[in-house]
Amino acid sequence: MKASFYLILLILFLSSKVLLAQADSTQLNPKEKIKTGWNFGVLPAVSYDTDLGFQYGGLVNLYHYGDGSRYPQYNHSLYFEASAYTKGSGLYRFAYDSDKLIPNVQLTLDVSYIPNQAYNFFGFNGYEAVYNPEWEDDTEPPDVYKSRVFYRYKNKMFRFKTDFQGALSGEKIRWIAGFEFYNFQSGSVNIDKLNKGKSEDDKLPSIEEQPGLYDKYVSWGLIPENHANGGSFTELKAGVVYDSRDNKPNPMRGLWSEIIFVVAPSFLGQDVETFTQLSITHRQYFTIIRKKLSFVYRLGYQTTLSGEVPFYAKPLILTSMLRGATNEGLGGKSNLRGIPRGRVIGDGVVYGNFEFRWKFLYARMFKQNFYFGLNVFSDAGRVTKFVPIEDKVKAIDDPGFIESEYFDFGTESFHVAYGLGLRIAMNQNFIIAFDYGLAADKRDGTGGLYIGLNYLF
Repeated sequence: MKASFYLILLILFLSSKVLLAQADSTQLNPKEKIKTGWNFGVLPAVSYDTDLGFQYGGLVNLYHYGDGSRYPQYNHSLYFEASAYTKGSGLYRFAYDSDKLIPNVQLTLDVSYIPNQAYNFFGFNGYEAVYNPEWEDDTEPPDVYKSRVFYRYKNKMFRFKTDFQGALSGEKIRWIAGFEFYNFQSGSVNIDKLNKGKSEDDKLPSIEEQPGLYDKYVSWGLIPENHANGGSFTELKAGVVYDSRDNKPNPMRGLWSEIIFVVAPSFLGQDVETFTQLSITHRQYFTIIRKKLSFVYRLGYQTTLSGEVPFYAKPLILTSMLRGATNEGLGGKSNLRGIPRGRVIGDGVVYGNFEFRWKFLYARMFKQNFYFGLNVFSDAGRVTKFVPIEDKVKAIDDPGFIESEYFDFGTESFHVAYGLGLRIAMNQNFIIAFDYGLAADKRDGTGGLYIGLNYLF
């Protein structure tokens, strides 16, 4: 259903003939019309999920090109998105991007509220947390099936984030600074809300009848009581980036590397101790056949240097500038395609993405420039710093607890996925992305289809 929905959106978008992103000016078609003043695009959002209900809403993106002398680079971008599911989940976001508001400084601002009635939770430390997909498969026999939301919990996130970049040495070496505030409200899945309007055969079991993994972790003391219902914290960020990409939407050559240090002081949070984190990301792009085939890779490392990161914040991946609504992992469309979101969670992680990108067809349609691309990719990642829970697990006093059903200590290794992708790019910039990834190990499930925007990096 969602694949058909996004194809409909693509047709609607093409008919609007509106450019929605930036490109390297050297790659413009000479016949391309220069945009000036304000331009905007509007897209609806409609879908359906068995447990979350119907999704409705849309987005508006406003771009100001001034007199057009910098086109396709814009002076200001304002992004508004509001979409909701009938049973409580949603996404409400405002984002602003400009290098003109503050002279010689790139400013990115993000204000988001993302309530999620069924957010993934598989436990900590990758393979050391046993994942049983059949427990959430309602086609399994009653003695096997537990609940479709067994590996879920309620998670509502408010985020205020602002990032700055400026030249440090020429245009390629830049400084990074940022301020981020997060507030999380966490808890058990609201089963009554998700069951509303369902037939008896399709209803989910109550938390009392079948607690989810989150509820078990709380009762076992693996999620501290003061973190179980969420909290808030503020991150102060600083770093350095080197960027020599020839084209930001889909580079064919260059480097893009960054080092980021983050501190979250306890006096700027609620029920959290001071913690610090470090993130190092390196991306490189190689041209194999000019304008057609490239090989690209990304290597990332993130670790906790001191303090305890609350469980609800452990999935957050540090970035120099937020380019989408979420920055979560490991697992899912942003890093390990084919492995469920949040499958690989620890106090430190390492990951890599490797892709061949082939632009197999260029075309001109609807008075716009298009290319179609295929990707072959492999993704991998693992925990490098473990959440210290083994001693607590050994001390669990629960008559129904069987350790081997939930934990397998000492087994963490690289989680690997591989797959294919399709890209449909308009004017080299607005890029519809389809990726299908397969997990190489059944302990990570089977695979997943991802439909969204842009290349991975």
